[in-house]
Amino acid sequence: MKAATLLFPLILSCMMSFLISGITTLKALGFVENFFSMWMSAWMIAWMFAFPSVLVCAPIAQKLVGLILKNR
Repeated sequence: MKAATLLFPLILSCMMSFLISGITTLKALGFVENFFSMWMSAWMIAWMFAFPSVLVCAPIAQKLVGLILKNR
């Protein structure tokens, strides 16, 4: 298995879960005193689910895009 096959979803899930967990933590709590540590805690949990989700969903999304573009 090529390194890129796992590295791309690893980086993508890291970046997306980081941003989304930050936004949702801010929305839920506002800028509280320990915001950063709460964000990092939420991010680690989110990343644990995001990485396997990307591994499962990316091939499905690629197939759907192929089907959509094939019909054009």
